[in-house]
Amino acid sequence: MTQIIDIPQKNLFAKIVINSNISIETGLHIGGGGENLDIGGLDKPVVRDPMTKSPYLPGSSIKGKLRSILERYLNKPLNRGGGGVYRYESDDIEDGYTEIRKDTFIAFMGAKTCPLSRIFGSTGSNCWIKEDVANNQKLELDYIHKTTKDINGEPHVNIKGRNHSARLIVRDAHLTTKSVEKLKDIDTGLYMTEWKFENTIDRVTAAANPRQFERVPAGSIFNFEMVYTVEDKSQVIEDLENLAIALKILEDDALGGHGSRGYGKVRFTDFEFYYRSPDYYRNIITKNKTPQLPLSDIKDTDDFLQEFQKVKALLSDVSE
Repeated sequence: MTQIIDIPQKNLFAKIVINSNISIETGLHIGGGGENLDIGGLDKPVVRDPMTKSPYLPGSSIKGKLRSILERYLNKPLNRGGGGVYRYESDDIEDGYTEIRKDTFIAFMGAKTCPLSRIFGSTGSNCWIKEDVANNQKLELDYIHKTTKDINGEPHVNIKGRNHSARLIVRDAHLTTKSVEKLKDIDTGLYMTEWKFENTIDRVTAAANPRQFERVPAGSIFNFEMVYTVEDKSQVIEDLENLAIALKILEDDALGGHGSRGYGKVRFTDFEFYYRSPDYYRNIITKNKTPQLPLSDIKDTDDFLQEFQKVKALLSDVSE
């Protein structure tokens, strides 16, 4: 018998584009990997654009830092290991349990409702969810271990967890034109960056072990862009508020390596919000189209959080 399965597509209600500047307040290091073994050369170079040779901030580094901050802010348990890195993941789109060792479980929130996973995405893994949920959704069971377990007083079955795509895109951040011109003129012996010399001191012999780090100098400014996809109108305000909180916490933390030594203090300024519905994209080809103006100009993260009620009002048509 032929079976027809209807797999629902995720909705695209709108895109919210958030532009801002990242101001570097202390020297910043995001490593690009050593490419030579020159005597007296850098031990830790920064990542550079291969076309322009200018330093840049990878979107993956910024996004990863924001995610780790929200994990802690939302008090998420560490239920996933691998490669020596422990983190939180929603093992499926429905609520369930991760079996970290035999008959030892950690609860996770399903990615479709988890405030962290729905923004940053999650990768599915074998997990346990309620038996009636699995049966109603005709989910693929783990037939190698075909068992039912009682977890917290309810029957659960082992399934192959489903992925959930991220709603948030974080672009690579490149230097502003003014910063490029300023950094080209600095005389440090490096192109557009600075040396930072450090020593590790042997506590017994007092011998110094010197090393050289490359850093993006304080005062540099990068253009920054994030794009949030509105898939569930009821969740957009909470997601943006959590994102604003993460940006503010990052300002009191550090971006890149060696933050405890003073590296990587940053500040986000000059926010612009753009709301782009499907009609916006349909109308791009019309001759009378005018440039889109931002919904609001927000000075910094403090302003972002303090004025969040106004942001909600500006986006009211999204959450209706």
